[in-house]
This record gives sequence, C-alpha cells and structure tokens, in this order.
Amino acid sequence: MKMNRLQFQQGLSLKSFLAQYGNEDQCEAAIESARWPTGFICPKCKGTRHCSYKRGRVKVFQCTACRKQTTLTEDTIFHSTKLPFTTWFQAMYFLTQNKNNMSSLELMRLLGVTYRAAWRIKHKLMQVMFEREQSTKLHGRVEIDDSYLGGEYQGKRGRGSENKVPFIAAVQTNKQNNPVYALFSPVQSFGHSDVRTWASQRLAPSTTVVSDGFWCFTAVTQIGCPHERHVVRKGTMKTQKMECFKWVNTILGNVKNAIIGTYHAFDFSKYPHRYLGEYQYRFNRRFDLAAMLPRLIAATVCTGRRPEAWLRTAEDWR
Repeated sequence: MKMNRLQFQQGLSLKSFLAQYGNEDQCEAAIESARWPTGFICPKCKGTRHCSYKRGRVKVFQCTACRKQTTLTEDTIFHSTKLPFTTWFQAMYFLTQNKNNMSSLELMRLLGVTYRAAWRIKHKLMQVMFEREQSTKLHGRVEIDDSYLGGEYQGKRGRGSENKVPFIAAVQTNKQNNPVYALFSPVQSFGHSDVRTWASQRLAPSTTVVSDGFWCFTAVTQIGCPHERHVVRKGTMKTQKMECFKWVNTILGNVKNAIIGTYHAFDFSKYPHRYLGEYQYRFNRRFDLAAMLPRLIAATVCTGRRPEAWLRTAEDWR
C-alpha cells in the first residue's frame, strides 16, 4: 500500500515546541508578534510610537500620542487570564498536534490545572477554531450528507430523531477525487429553508453538489449550484458503498468516532458548533501540521474576549 504522506508528517515535535515556546518570555513574544506583526498599533488613534512596562506579570503598552494604555492580552482570547502563557501554549500544542480529540479531563491531567480551568481553556480554544472556520466556503465538487450527533439512545434513530442535533456534513474533493476541505454545520432542521440558508453561506454558487435522494438537498439549486441527486431505493446498494459518496461517508465516520470515543458526557444541544468546529479546523489544516500551532496563535489574538459565563450560555448557533 502506498504511504499516505499526510499521515506520516513530522509535525511539530515536543522538542521543537519547547525550544520555541518553552518559557513565558517566548510565549509573550509570540503573542505580541501575532497581534502586531509590524509593531504596536494603538487601538484608539492608530499611532505606533509607544512605551511599555510590566504591571505585575502583564505587559502594558502606552501610546505616546493619545496616552491610551493597552495590555498585551486585552480583547484577545487570553483577556484577563490568570494562567501562565506556557499553560495556554501547551494546551494549543496538544489540541493541534494530536490526531484524536482531547477531553477537558485529559487536558486537566496534562496541564496540571483544575478541571474547571481545563474546561475553560478547551472551550475558549474550540471557540477560536469555530470562529476561524466561519469564513470557509467550498467550491468545485462537494459531497454532502445529513447526520446527527448527541442525544439519548431511546427514541427514533436517524432522520426525524427528536433526541439528536442535526448537522450537514460536506466534503470538497479535487480532480484526483481526494478530499480537500470539509464542513460540519449544525442546522435547525433538514428543511428547504435551512439547507438553502446553509448553502448560501457555505457554498460558492458554481459548486456541484452530490447528495443522496433526501429531498431537502434540492434547495442548493436555488443559489445556482448544479445538483447531482443519487436516489437510493430499498433493496439496492447503500450510500456507504457508493463511490460517489466515498469521502463524505469516510470522514463522517471519522468525526463520529473521534467525538464519541473521546467525549463521553457533554451537552450536544448546547455546544455542537464547538465540537464540530474543532474537528473541522484540524482537518482543513492537516496539510501542514507544524504550521497549525502558529496559525492557531494568530487566531487567538484575532478573537475577542470570551469569558466563561459567555461560553456556558447556550449560544444561538441555530
């Protein structure tokens, strides 16, 4: 069997990680460089002349022109954090370099923090990943399917289940029929209006959509997408064995195994967008594992403050 070079990437080794981000000063410098690549810019007057000093362990910048003071972590995902930067960077390392998902409990043990702190770090970083993926749009040939996650074991299974969170899985393939990017989007329901809204936000108008016979997917034609509809009738081949659905079925199975195998107790009706966004973020950046951590660092400083109270509130992701 031919070696899959994506799976055998070197990635970012622990030795290299510690050499680059092993102490507070290195982590602080990385955050500052990610936030202001060309040097400090005042958020109020856009001036660049400034002085800086330490207030305890927090670095503070003061604009020479307007005298506004700005801390290094202000209005970033690290806003008001009491934890060392090294703890945050270790968490980002584990979440980006680990192929499988990592629970808050496992993160707690690896980082040496309380469970509540590990949960907070985990959900803040998942929120960063989710928000970063909101601008992702698929084009070319895209396989889509409906799926469900979470809920109780009782009740109806599959389509129409009252216990599970519905989401659309979509996988973009290239001319060699290899997967390129994926989307996992929770939806209110599998109705025409919800699918049309999803398609208008996440698909380019010229995208060729390949789906099974589920009638709601015909809504993609309303935004100009060509639609290949493969109706699977009773007694015929199942979609899992059809070549046209190869990648969406394969990746969908991987998503479910990764999530269900790692998270044994969570509220999927409340946080599905984050759990799916975490997997999507890693999948869409799998081509360069070593660069995934620096890219996540850049994303953390572009994401505003996300306090724990906000994280625990049921967001209107629908």
